[in-house]
Parts: sequence; structure tokens; C-alpha cells
Amino acid sequence: EVQLVESGGGSVQPGGSLRLSCAASGFAFNYYRMNWVRQAPGKGLEWVSSVNSDSTWTNYADSVKGRFTISRDNAKNTLYLQMNNLKPEDTGVYYCTTAAGSRGKGTQVTVSS
Repeated sequence: EVQLVESGGGSVQPGGSLRLSCAASGFAFNYYRMNWVRQAPGKGLEWVSSVNSDSTWTNYADSVKGRFTISRDNAKNTLYLQMNNLKPEDTGVYYCTTAAGSRGKGTQVTVSS
């Protein structure tokens, strides 16, 4: 059974930083592309970033490019999202997802002064 557990969210002021983690189990993590998506209050899911299985390729939404960095540690079955220079519009629930669409329960990120 695929399990994805996100952590690291919290409340920060604009310009602050957070590092999200996603612990994966129940599948061959090191073989698959992984993604981060988010959902702002009252809105649909928005893709944020992706990384391929061996970290040789990454991609970012224009809204986060230059501020967020996706990474993974295949030895630890863990996906990360380093978020810098956070903005109020980054507020939402962040989920890690597999290429097949499985996702965890998410972690809340709130950016507010």
C-alpha cells in the first residue's frame, strides 16, 4: 500500500522559509518521478514541482520558480521541498504525489504578516 506522509508545514511571515518533507513507503520510491502540488483555500489543486527518479531533472511552476527547490533522498525514501521567500499566495495545503496520482494527507503552509 502506498503511503505518503508530509510534514514541515507551519506559519511564517512573508519572506520566510520552510522545508517540507514527504516520507514514502509501500512502493519502489527510487524508480518513480515525484511531485508536489498544493491547494489554496477555496481553490483546486495546483501543480508546484516535479523531480525524476534520479534527480537529474526538475521542473517548477512559474509562480515558484527561483524560490522553491525540490529534491529527494532515495536512500531515505524521502521527498523534500525547500521554500524560500514565501509569499501570502503560497498559503495552502501541500501534498506530495506519485506519478500515478497517490497523495498523502498534506501539510498546511500559512504565510501571513
